[in-house]
Amino acid sequence: MVTSTVEKLSPTRVKLHISVTPDELKPSIAHAYEHIAQDIQIPGFRKGKVPAPIIDQRVGRGAVIEHAVSEGLDGFFREAVTANEVRTLGRPSAEVIDWPSDKDFSGDLKVEVEVDVRPEFDLPDLSGVTVEVDPVETDAAAVDAELDRLRGRFGTLVTVDRPAATGDFVELDLVATIGGAEIDRAEGVSYEVGSGELLEGIDEAIDSLTAGEDTTFRSTLVGGDHAGEEAEVSVTVTAVKERELPDADDDFAQMASEFDTIAELRDSLAERVSEQSVFVQGAAARDKLVEALIAAADIPVPAQLVEDEVHSHLEGEGRLEDDAHRAEVTEASEKQFRTQMILDKLAEVHDVQVSQEELTQYLIQSAAQYGMAPQEFVDALQSQNQLPAMVGEVARNKALAIALGKVTVRDTAGKPVDLTGFVAVEDEADDADESAAAAPAEEAPAEEAPAKKAPAKKPAAKKPAAKKAPAAKTADAAEGDAAQADAAQEKAEAPAEKKPAARKPAAKKAPAKKADAE
Repeated sequence: MVTSTVEKLSPTRVKLHISVTPDELKPSIAHAYEHIAQDIQIPGFRKGKVPAPIIDQRVGRGAVIEHAVSEGLDGFFREAVTANEVRTLGRPSAEVIDWPSDKDFSGDLKVEVEVDVRPEFDLPDLSGVTVEVDPVETDAAAVDAELDRLRGRFGTLVTVDRPAATGDFVELDLVATIGGAEIDRAEGVSYEVGSGELLEGIDEAIDSLTAGEDTTFRSTLVGGDHAGEEAEVSVTVTAVKERELPDADDDFAQMASEFDTIAELRDSLAERVSEQSVFVQGAAARDKLVEALIAAADIPVPAQLVEDEVHSHLEGEGRLEDDAHRAEVTEASEKQFRTQMILDKLAEVHDVQVSQEELTQYLIQSAAQYGMAPQEFVDALQSQNQLPAMVGEVARNKALAIALGKVTVRDTAGKPVDLTGFVAVEDEADDADESAAAAPAEEAPAEEAPAKKAPAKKPAAKKPAAKKAPAAKTADAAEGDAAQADAAQEKAEAPAEKKPAARKPAAKKAPAKKADAE
């Protein structure tokens, strides 16, 4: 066991002082000779069979020591982290202070490793936290709106001779030019006015135009070889169509659903509106709770960790010089770091465990979100060593469901909000509703045609679009995630490589001559 001590540099950064004796370094030295023997060609010796004295003559013991330290430093670092119960974040930075003698390998190896660590903070008393969400309406107007959306799915488009208006469908011919040169052309494009799904500024340009009329406007292109450039766009409206909705009667109910009457359909839609309202409130309550916990807890943020994350993000976007955007990304990264720390702390305090069934269900839901087969999705995660991260996501969502059950949730009118489907109690966390514990409730359920004479089942929550995770991943959390991920790996029948406790610190190159050799 190597000797090590910890020096606290800040609430989020420490320096590990590590000392390795010659006996502790001996296995790494032997391993270095084996590796070097494989890499050099010496006449008269088979590859891999070059004796140590010959290696000393040809490459020098200094190179052997460098190789040994480079290979062994990760293990020495892990030992020090474990011995001192340091919960690391991000990439360590190592510096060799004293090297063993390159004459006889005597003398201790001394290394200093700086690394960010998980900050210590206290969670507030959840029983004293109150979360307010907006009230929801489930009256006749809300049911009418839901019915109109359903009727819209069965509407027909009819050509009209009038100016285009929001909600109409138009057929367009488009020509984009930059500096007078045509760079793109499209004809017969169908577009819903007001949807904002084509080009920025097009809704304002075609508003009030009738078939046969044209205009021009300027817009920033979002695709193709000229993405990001501003172009002048000429648009011609060739047809204006409005959507005619079917009558809301018994015939429509029988066509659009399995109900016989419009009254039965409206009852089912009312039930759906109520469920969707609870879903919206539940998602809002989860977000508000996280915000309240972040505001109440004093969580220091590792400056270097955030700076590295922001740099990587801006570099990927090609916006390193955009100071305004840098400030936005920095704020978002700090919030994301604090959110993960809060949820990890909740999972730790409540001893949240992730079962194989929960992880499998989460992976299935996530695969569907990305339009992938479950096995294909798992294979992709394993190839990038991301399966442990998915375990962490499930654990955090379970922890948040437990915390939500311990706080008071009201709407802004003071009315208590029943979020039974979103909370879990500690003793029953493993049996909690998977839609609350295993999947983030941040997206409204997809619209479906109502089922006949039966209450609509609450659809499973979709996984939101993937967000870029912060580089802040604690070593102990990574190990715990990896251990719990084993069950899912067996289920997938494709073992994944476990995530290491910390990234290997790179040792600075040894000088050609050591001080003790001189």
